[in-house]
Amino acid sequence: MIREVILPKLGQTMDEGTIVEWLKQEGDPIQRGEVLFTTESDKATLEVEAPTKGFLRKVLVPAGQTVPVLTAVGLITRTADEYLAGYESQVSGAGSQVGETPVAGPSQPEAEPETRFFPKNLVSQRIFSSPRARRFAREKSVDLALVTGTGPGGRIVEQDVVTYLESLPKATPVARRLAEQARLDLRTVPGSGPGGRITQGDIAQALAESQVPDSRSQIAEAVQPETLNPLTGVRAVIARRMHESHQATAPVTLTTEADATAFVALRERLKTSLADELGFNLGYNDLLIKVAARALREFLYMNVRLEYDAPAPGEGAGQGWKAGAIRHLQDVHVALAVDTERGLLVPVIRDADRKGLAEIARELRDLVARAREGQALPDELSGSTFTITNLGMHEIDAFTPIINLPETAILGVGRIKARPTVVDGEVCVRQMMWLSLTFDHRLVDGAPAARFLQRIKQLIEEPYLLLV
Repeated sequence: MIREVILPKLGQTMDEGTIVEWLKQEGDPIQRGEVLFTTESDKATLEVEAPTKGFLRKVLVPAGQTVPVLTAVGLITRTADEYLAGYESQVSGAGSQVGETPVAGPSQPEAEPETRFFPKNLVSQRIFSSPRARRFAREKSVDLALVTGTGPGGRIVEQDVVTYLESLPKATPVARRLAEQARLDLRTVPGSGPGGRITQGDIAQALAESQVPDSRSQIAEAVQPETLNPLTGVRAVIARRMHESHQATAPVTLTTEADATAFVALRERLKTSLADELGFNLGYNDLLIKVAARALREFLYMNVRLEYDAPAPGEGAGQGWKAGAIRHLQDVHVALAVDTERGLLVPVIRDADRKGLAEIARELRDLVARAREGQALPDELSGSTFTITNLGMHEIDAFTPIINLPETAILGVGRIKARPTVVDGEVCVRQMMWLSLTFDHRLVDGAPAARFLQRIKQLIEEPYLLLV
C-alpha cells in the first residue's frame, strides 16, 4: 500500500510552504507520529509528522523547494521493497530500480565507521557509532563528532546522543546550526537571550574570541557570506507586503509627544506587584496593547478595513477602480511587531479589549517566544485589526511605520527619555515619549485620526483612566 505524505494546510492564511529539512531519509523505517520533515510558511517553521507506519520510500519534494499546500511531498510504503506503482518515473537513483532499497538485516555489523572530513585542513576522523545512534542523531541534527561514546571501544550508542542533547543549553535554531557548522560545543557558550538562551550573536562572539583560526574563518563564512541570497520565505513575504502597502494605501503619519511620567510610574508599581503572580516583569508593550485596545473600542472608525477590487498594475488614477466598502470590525485584535532571526513577525493578541493586563502579558510572552523560535502557528500571526511597533529600545524617537495590510493604521512607539519640559509655567524633568500614527487616508480623515492618537496620548499620560 502506498501512502502519500501531504504538505498540510497549517493555518487559514497558509497557501504554500517550503520544505526546510527532511528528518527521515529514503528507505528509513518510520512510526506513525514521528516527525518526517519541517516546513516553513510565510509565518513560522513547523514540524510535520508521519501519517502512518512504514518506510519512507520516496522524497518527491526536496529540501529548499516551495510548493502549494496539499501537494504530495513524499511516499510511504508498508514494506521496504514494495513496488511503487504509478510513481516509477519519479524514482531516482544511481543505477537503482524500484524495490532495490536495501534493508538492514541481522548480519550487518552493529557499528560501522563513519568518515567525516573537516574543512580547511581536510583532516579525517573515524567515528564509530551504532545504526540506532546514527539514525537518532540524524533525526535530531546532532553532529556525532561532538558526542562522547560510552559503548565498547568508545563506540557511540543511542543513549550517548540522548545524554548529549540533555546536556545542551537552550539555543535558537540558527545558533544551533552555526555551532554545528563551526564544530562548537554549545555548552561552552554563555547565552545572552531570554532565560539564558544562546543566540546567533553569542555564537559569533564565542568564535571571535576563540584562538582557533579555522573556527573563526568558518563562522565568518556562516554568518556573513558574500553571496547573492534570493528573497524567499519570510523575507519574501515581508518584501511583498511592504510593497503592497506602499502601493495600495494613501498613508499619512501623525506624530505627537506624550508625557509618560505617570505611565512609567504605573509600570514600575505593577512590575513589583505582579512579579510573583506572573513570574516575569510586566513590560511597556503589555500596557501599550491595553491602551491601544481601549482606544480602538472607543473610536471604532479606526477598527475598519477597506474591501475593494484594486486597479490593475500600471493603470492610471481612477482607471480599473471598482467601488468598495468599509468593513467595520466588531473584534479588536492587536498585533505587536516582533524582531526575530527569520524576519519581522506580528503575533496577535485577540480580543485585547476584553482581556486583563495580566492575561495580555502572559499571552504576549508565549506568542513572542514561539514566534522567535519559529513555532508559532500561522493563525497566531494573522487576523490583527491594529498593529503596534516599538523601536524605543533602539533609541529611536519618531518614525513613519508602514501599515500592516489590510489594517487601517499602525502605531509607532519611540523611546521614553527624561527631558526638560514646561509644566504649569515651570521647567521640570519629565519622562517623554514620541508616538507616530500612520493611517490610510482613504478610510480615515486627518482630524478623526488625530483624535484617536490624542486619546492614546491621554491614556498614557493619565493611565488611571484605564480603570474607568
